Amino acid sequence: MKRFVYADNAATTPLSETAFAAMKPWLTEHYGNPSSLYRIGREAKMAINEARMVVGKCLNAAMPVNEANDYAPGEIIFTGGGSQADNLAIRGFMHGPTAKGRRHLITSKIEHHAVLYTCEALEKEGFRVTYLDVDEQGHVDLEQLERELSEDTALVSIMAANNEIGTIEPLRKIADLAHAVGAKFHTDAVQAVGHMPIDVQQMGIDMLSLSAHKFRGPRGVGALYVKKGIVLEPLVYGGGQERGLSSGTENTAGCIGLAAAMQEAVEGLEDKMAYVKKLTDRLVEGIMQIPYTHYTGDPVDRLPGTASFVFEAIEGEGLILRLDMAGVCGSTGSACSTGSLDPSHVLMAIGLPHEIAHGSLRLTLGEQNTEEDVDYLIETVTDVVATLRAMSPVWKDGKPDLTAASELHK
Repeated sequence: MKRFVYADNAATTPLSETAFAAMKPWLTEHYGNPSSLYRIGREAKMAINEARMVVGKCLNAAMPVNEANDYAPGEIIFTGGGSQADNLAIRGFMHGPTAKGRRHLITSKIEHHAVLYTCEALEKEGFRVTYLDVDEQGHVDLEQLERELSEDTALVSIMAANNEIGTIEPLRKIADLAHAVGAKFHTDAVQAVGHMPIDVQQMGIDMLSLSAHKFRGPRGVGALYVKKGIVLEPLVYGGGQERGLSSGTENTAGCIGLAAAMQEAVEGLEDKMAYVKKLTDRLVEGIMQIPYTHYTGDPVDRLPGTASFVFEAIEGEGLILRLDMAGVCGSTGSACSTGSLDPSHVLMAIGLPHEIAHGSLRLTLGEQNTEEDVDYLIETVTDVVATLRAMSPVWKDGKPDLTAASELHK
């Protein structure tokens, strides 16, 4: 009997009941504009600042307050999501006074496009960007980072954990190298927050981006942690909300939902991670029984719920569509569904051949998944891969024809 199994938690997560309950009054009864001076406006502003404090505590951020019980500028800035937070951190810093005129930025080849496209835009404005190589498991090249750092380097931006393959980066080591030349360190932690321990002080993080919907909060709201003393150029001009860095009437319910979901996610995180890791290990063991299958990413130092594979002699798009017909939600790193013939930039960066990288599958589990879900995933993926290979022009005599595959993808 066909089941429904959601295994794409890295794309988005279901809203938690805790977050929804926290948000609901601010969607109905308490509708005041936080910038208004009357009571319901002041209540909304106070609620947002309380949410700001919760987020800061979850990250172990130092957040001094002033006499008005308002938070010091630049610690937790609410944004419209993770991409906006990345843009504010990178563009805002490189154009801001804390960069001190330095024009060099370092990132990696496997960053989310919110970072990569921002860096490309800065290059067009005359900034110099270095894109670090990664090894076959997706770890940034620390020796290359050390070589590329200079007195002109303003910022190093490396993700905490990769959104496709789940590999966790050595954040403290990266921060120390950046700080040694007077540069600041930003991390896109959109995939990491709520799924691994994050301590901005212990990890040496100067700026950190996060997004609520990755840890069972609402969509359309994120946050940027900015260490005290860093001054950014505004991303959005207008009414001066969020310390003037991201103007626009605040999403009160969204900010409160983000904080509630984040607090819920980090409470008992070790036990939750252990449960999800156990499910993921079972999933990986089962999927790897399929012939001509490759695991991608670090098999140990990875996000607990991420399992990423490539299957020879199939296309990722067809795999996702057939899994959907079987009630399974997963994702592929292949860009075929966007109209591009290019495979994932992450899979290419870790050295996978073009013809193999097309057959990618990412399954990401959450605490709401069960062992029965995992067993169904293994059974269904095994059947779908066999079906697609039987139809494939590059599958011959029970094995892939790499020559034919190479010709097909030229």
